[in-house]
Amino acid sequence: MDPILVASLGLVGMFALIALHIPIGVAMAIAGFVGFGFLGGWMPAVSLFSTEPVSVISSMDLAVIPLFLLMGSFAGVSGLSSDIYRLAYAFMGHRKGGLALATIGGCAGFGAVCGSSLATAATMGRVALPEMLNRGYSEKLAAGSVAAGGTLGLLIPPSVIMVIYAFLAEQFVIALFVAALIPGLIAVMAHFITIGILVHRDPKSGPAGTRLGWRERLAVLKKSWGVLALLLAVIGGIYGGVFTVNEAAALGAGLAVAFTIARGKMNLDSFWQVLRDTASNTAMIYLIIAGASIFSSFITVSKMPDALVTQISELSIPPLAVIFVLMVIYLILGSIFDTVAAMVITMPFVLPLVTDLGYHPIWWGVVLVMVIEVGMITPPIGMNVFVLFGVAKTIPLKTIFSGIMPFFYADIIRITLIILFPALALWLPRIAGYNLGP
Repeated sequence: MDPILVASLGLVGMFALIALHIPIGVAMAIAGFVGFGFLGGWMPAVSLFSTEPVSVISSMDLAVIPLFLLMGSFAGVSGLSSDIYRLAYAFMGHRKGGLALATIGGCAGFGAVCGSSLATAATMGRVALPEMLNRGYSEKLAAGSVAAGGTLGLLIPPSVIMVIYAFLAEQFVIALFVAALIPGLIAVMAHFITIGILVHRDPKSGPAGTRLGWRERLAVLKKSWGVLALLLAVIGGIYGGVFTVNEAAALGAGLAVAFTIARGKMNLDSFWQVLRDTASNTAMIYLIIAGASIFSSFITVSKMPDALVTQISELSIPPLAVIFVLMVIYLILGSIFDTVAAMVITMPFVLPLVTDLGYHPIWWGVVLVMVIEVGMITPPIGMNVFVLFGVAKTIPLKTIFSGIMPFFYADIIRITLIILFPALALWLPRIAGYNLGP
């Protein structure tokens, strides 16, 4: 059979299995095994079930995933997420829309701690949403700022999905973290500007809070020393070259546990719940990556990426047009699939296409994460929206979707900026001394 036809049938078979509610990692592994068996022989295909999972489980690059998940879970239990929000509110709450601004700042800070979009949206939904509603904020602005701010959990380093991308794309993860810094700041500023426009048009939607004096602000800052120390130790240690990513993740997990114990929040139930959540999420991610590795082996053997690149080259389509088409596809995928799944399913044939067009894998990693995160608030699905709806069931889904639309438009604009000006992502890594080529 024609390898391209086999690859296409493999893709159809994989999506059919997913539609039958087979776990995504298992569906990818089955489709990859059958396809590889047809093209490369059945005994080599069977061997993939031993070599690929072992490679994933033994990878030191992926060892940071359970550590970062553990750190984020204990940070939530210890109340560090509330500290971030209170600190942001102390300095911005007196402005119109100040609580919404504080929510975005809190999401960015907690996202840097836990690295998960869904966890950020769920946590800040419990912390910030009741505060905004109690102080007269409109449901649209309150829900929109939490759902949109939750997406920052994927982009603000250290990010679990960036670790996975770096592993699959064979890129240096710290270079990817550095590349995401400026786009991350742009994302925060875009949300700030959006809130400013919304409250300027409708001042009643986000009334100003009480201005705290500098003594009160410093008192809040003093009480928030724990979360600041955690961020400084982990993020500062990585970028300062003091720790490797693995060491920083282990230190962060240990500090989060220490803060939980010191604050008296540690009990047997919370301890086992954190371990269960971390173990189940880690197992899910590892299963998806192992399945993606098997599926990637099949796609590589089929030579589908080379054929795809050749066909697009023959069509003489401008590279920028191809990137924007991919952006639309990933917005759809990001709204339907889990973020990890949306990325790993497409990596085997999209990454070779992008690099052949002349774009750097580090830049594409940042763009990919940004687009998938926006997919998480893209109607009509948007995982963050449903997570927030589960937290605040009094707000209708229609209202939440209506509230996120201004943020969605702002996100499309800032993604377009990064696509049109790749230097916004690549300038900082080059200055930091990472060799990214010409």
